[in-house]
Amino acid sequence: SYTTDTKSREENKKTLESLYSLSVDITKIRRLKEWVLLQDVAYVKEIAGILQEMGADETTVANIIEHCPEAILHTPAEINSQRALWQLVCQNEKQLIKLIEQFPESFFSTEYQQNQKANILFFQELGLKNNIITRFLTSAPNIFYNPVEKNKNVIETLQRNYLNLGGSEANMKTWILKLLSQNPFILLNTSTAIQENLEFLQKNDFTDQEVLQLLSKLKGFIFQLNSTTMQKSMLFSKSIFKCSDQELKQLVLKCPALLYYSVPVLEERLEGLLKEGISIAQIRETPMVLELTTQIVQYRIKKLSALGYDIKSGNLESLNGTKKDFEVTYGKIQSKKERPIFNPVAPLHIED
Repeated sequence: SYTTDTKSREENKKTLESLYSLSVDITKIRRLKEWVLLQDVAYVKEIAGILQEMGADETTVANIIEHCPEAILHTPAEINSQRALWQLVCQNEKQLIKLIEQFPESFFSTEYQQNQKANILFFQELGLKNNIITRFLTSAPNIFYNPVEKNKNVIETLQRNYLNLGGSEANMKTWILKLLSQNPFILLNTSTAIQENLEFLQKNDFTDQEVLQLLSKLKGFIFQLNSTTMQKSMLFSKSIFKCSDQELKQLVLKCPALLYYSVPVLEERLEGLLKEGISIAQIRETPMVLELTTQIVQYRIKKLSALGYDIKSGNLESLNGTKKDFEVTYGKIQSKKERPIFNPVAPLHIED
């Protein structure tokens, strides 16, 4: 445990000298985490040595220490253990050093090494590819801090529910792996929360097949919700779109965001669309437009308007989708606009 009381402490001269010799920008550390420089013991040369052994040059070493100064407070033994751990999923040390440079905080979190190791082995056993596990280690490191039993429990709950909802044994592994790789944070939930959310959907008359469909569409985000917020969002959508329970269900299946986003988010997005002159009827026809932030919607409407495309009279499909989807749609509208109305050498088509 390191002290963060900086008042009556002085910076450790030995630490400063070692950092200077490595060309580390000490002002950056003072600005970020000055408390590191006040500790009585630091392993600057040793940690730098381990990083260099892995193939890091001087600039890379300085970079890593500037971005994650607490790296120098870990013992060489801790870092070597962590190195061995990450090598279980890294192709080689070149890849490992690249990851450490990009995600130093994840690598230098060494408190849960036993759990980390057990979870890495469990994920490999489950069939997750090493490149997916390295992605988890860097972008969702806290799922490795859980005891492996907790993660196993969540996976078993998902498997059991998948089969109970009519999913096939043959597809189960693929489904679980896809769900995990899309959203590893599922593992931060409890088995009880997962169970409650699925029961909520069933109580709201979604068939087993529809619940499975929602799980796949929501990429597991449904497990980060709770029945109270889902209930509020559904009631809000029902009153805005003035629809029956059955119609609401169809809207949710079309656009799971109606279940996932909270009422304030849905309100803000609806307001943004209405300000642009879009009607509730149009939104009800294409509810997926609510998956987009107000800024994205405004930007897309502006681009389409510049081509003379009137969103108020058309349908909203042209606004939908990812950035890539929109660019394809935009390109089609643009080329249609630029195409000559009559080409004298082209064969005539009556429907044109």
